Formats: sequence, C-alpha cells, structure tokens
Amino acid sequence: MNSGRKLAVLLLGCLLASTGIAQQPPTAQVMLFGVFHFSNPGRDVVKTKHINVLTSDNQAYLEELSARIAGFEPTVVLLEFNPEREGEMQARYEEYLDGELELPVNEIYQLGFRIARLAGVDSIHSFDEREVGWEAEALFEYMPEKAPQIKESFDNLIEEITTDSQNAHDTLSLADLLRRSNDPELDRINKSIYLLTNPVGADDSFVGADSAASWWHRNFRMYARIQKHARSGERVLVIGGQGHIAILRDLLDDDMDRESVDVLPYL
Repeated sequence: MNSGRKLAVLLLGCLLASTGIAQQPPTAQVMLFGVFHFSNPGRDVVKTKHINVLTSDNQAYLEELSARIAGFEPTVVLLEFNPEREGEMQARYEEYLDGELELPVNEIYQLGFRIARLAGVDSIHSFDEREVGWEAEALFEYMPEKAPQIKESFDNLIEEITTDSQNAHDTLSLADLLRRSNDPELDRINKSIYLLTNPVGADDSFVGADSAASWWHRNFRMYARIQKHARSGERVLVIGGQGHIAILRDLLDDDMDRESVDVLPYL
C-alpha cells in the first residue's frame, strides 16, 4: 500500500473511532411478550377461568401469531419454567422439532415452542426464578388488625381486577386478550397492587415494604437471567406472565446496554 493510501486509511480509522462507530458493538434487542397463563395453575392472587386456546379458531390464530413474531428473527427464546427442568424441556422441544410431541395447553408450548421452531432456534432456555418469591404471609397476618383500611382497599382492588379479568376472558378474542396482556395501563394496575400495601408497617416492621421487595427481588433475578442471554448482537424473545413482564419492562427500559422491541405491533 502506498503512503497516500496508508494515510487515508489511518485518517478514516481515526474518524470512525472519534464518532464511536468503530467502538460500538451491535446492541442486544429484547422483545418482552406478556401473556396470561393458558393452563392456569390457580396460584395467582387473581383467579380467572381462562379462554380455551385449543379451539380451531384460536389454534389458527396462534399459528399465525407465531409466524409473525418469528419475523422478529429471535436468536434466543426464553420461557417461564423452572430452571431445574431446562434439560427436560429441551428434550421436549427436540421431540417437537422431530414431530413427536403434541403441544400441551401451556403458553410455553403453544407460543414458545412454535415461535422457536419457526425462527430456527435450536435451544430454548428458562428465565424463571423459583428460590425467591412473593413473601406475603406476614403481610396478610398483619393487615387485618393493624392496617384494616389498607386490607379493605387491597381486597376491593383484587375483586375489581378479578371481575375485569373474568369479563375479558368471557367476551374478548384471544388476540384481544394478548394485546390486553401487553397494555401499559394493565402493567400499571398490576404494580399498583404491591404499592398499595407497601406502607403497611412503616412505623415498626416494614412488613409491607419487605413483602413488595420480595416480589421485585424475584423479578430482578429473572431479569439477570435475561441479561445473561441478551449479549451484544442477540435478538431475545422473552415470553412470561403479565405480572412479571410488567416489572421486567421497567428494568429493560432503564438498561443502557439493551434495546426494547415493542411486541404490540406483532399482535
């Protein structure tokens, strides 16, 4: 290379470095997809009889939806199941790829397995956390006697949310229910449950704040698993319960190293 070309290359390198173009690796993109539990185990505070996702119309929609979300071209698919079962779930996913598994009702299979296969993803992973959970026993023991007004407000809010949720499942299509599960207003309402009880015991035990913190603790651990997989250049799809996704969205929005991709246009 002659001296003139060497100088030009050197100047170009300096220019790229000064603008940051040469220094910045591609940002990880993360799509958070909040869902209601298709096969509801009944462990949530809000109890709802859910829509049947196995009808022919709903199965056709799930196939169409899975194809659309696969268009995001995820390189990593994270699902909400016990991390200790990752080997077992990977084996089940491989059975599905081989055409040997009829998909169960759970959204892990109906959405997660479908999308992963269409996207050409070889492995599925867990982002769940089971060692830390919502520690609310002390809160519920404390409230009736020492914070009855907050207990009444809490019960009324849960009743209101339960009624609204059941009405939605009785009247809305599956498409509308999934859009609803990713509505920022529903996220706000979900988080408000914990903020309502947060001041309980503020004069002595902080039982309300400790209870709320335990729920955020679980979700911080879940987000740590997402961060582990959402490395530079990856396109990560996360499918989980709406109550978790409501908090994980806040964490992702404040994460300077990762970019949030809105799922709503795909729904």
